[in-house]
Parts: sequence; C-alpha cells; structure tokens
Amino acid sequence: MSDKHLSSQFDTELNVISTRVLEMGGLVEVQVAQAVKALVTFSGELASEVLRNEERVNAMEIEIDRELHSIIARRQPTARDLRLLIAISKAIANLERVGDEAARVARTVQRLMNEGVSSRLRLPMADLSFESDLAVAQLRKALDAFARLDVESALAVLKQDDQIDKEFDGLMRKLITYMMEDPRTISSSIDLVFVAKAIERVGDHAKNLAEVIIYVVKGQDVRHNTPEAVETMVR
Repeated sequence: MSDKHLSSQFDTELNVISTRVLEMGGLVEVQVAQAVKALVTFSGELASEVLRNEERVNAMEIEIDRELHSIIARRQPTARDLRLLIAISKAIANLERVGDEAARVARTVQRLMNEGVSSRLRLPMADLSFESDLAVAQLRKALDAFARLDVESALAVLKQDDQIDKEFDGLMRKLITYMMEDPRTISSSIDLVFVAKAIERVGDHAKNLAEVIIYVVKGQDVRHNTPEAVETMVR
C-alpha cells in the first residue's frame, strides 16, 4: 500500500472524527439552551429531555475517545496531526463538561418544581437567559473556529470571555438584592447562583476550546495567559 494511500485514509479518519466532535458540540449547545429555557418556563418536559441527552453526550465522548486511541495506535501520527488528535481529546472532554453543566441546570429545574416553587416568584430570569445566550454564542463560535481551525476566530472567543464574567457578576449582585428585599426568594436565589455559575463555566469551556485551536495551528500552549498576551504569542 502506497504512502499516498495511507495518508489519504488518515485524512479521511481525521475528517470523520472531527465531524463527530462537531456533532457532539451541536448536541451540548442545544442542551444548554434547552436547560435554561426549562428553567425560565418551568418545563419539566424540557428538563427531562436535557437529562436524556446527557446519556447521548457521554456515549459520544466514549466512542470518540476510543476511535482516537485506535488512530494513534495504528497511524502513530507526529507533529500537527498528533496535536490535532490531542486537541480533539481535550475538546470532547470540555464538551462533555458542558453537557454536565446543562444537566445540572435541568436537575435544578426538577428540584424547584418538586418543591413547589412558583414560576411567578420575582427572580432575574431574563438576566439568566441573557447570560445563557452569551455562553451559547461563545460555544457556537468556538465550534465554528474548531471546524475551520481558524486562529483569528479563536482569538475573538478569548477576547469576549470577559462579557460572560461581567454578566455573571451583575447577576450575583441582583440575586443578593432580591434575597435582601424578599426573604421568600432566598432558597430559589441560592439555586440560581449555582445555575448562573454553571452557565459561566460553559463560557469557560468555550474559551478552552479556543485555546485548543491555537495549540493545533500554532503549536503553542496559551493557557493561563491574557487574551492580549495570547495575541502577541501567535502573531
């Protein structure tokens, strides 16, 4: 078998596994959106669907990981190909954790409904939904950058991470105000603190994906650097 044929097969395998990663990313993106919608609308049906999809996400992570190990064992890749496979492993780990955060929100919805919390209780659901929209948008941008191995788009994701952090901080201040003004909201507000933190972590995982893309293309580990420092490193 010629080296060209082997290379072609390897490229095909990489394309297939990259497509699977994007499918997994699309699923967890939907999970997050559904989980927050379940909270805003107090929908037990949506919350249950999120939890059912968690099993699919976990299964996809295992399947992709198994295929990665097989490719590495058979092809013994080097340089950028090896970096890509390592990056895929990191990507699916981050996506699985995004699914975990969505499931955490869904379980919170179920608990609030079981406790008889009213959807009419004065709580900053619109702010929570806005934070979620930002996080989902960041995840979508990171996945798009991963599909194209686009460093510029990855840098844009890193630069926009502060938006979610600022929204989270503002939501925390608002929840504290609600608890001080109306003690009836204390228990539910504490639950929303954990929900808001889960959504903020979705943004963190999108940031991690962006860093992985830069690692693949540039061969540089840019973790724990400011966006400005990363931009200087990759120019």
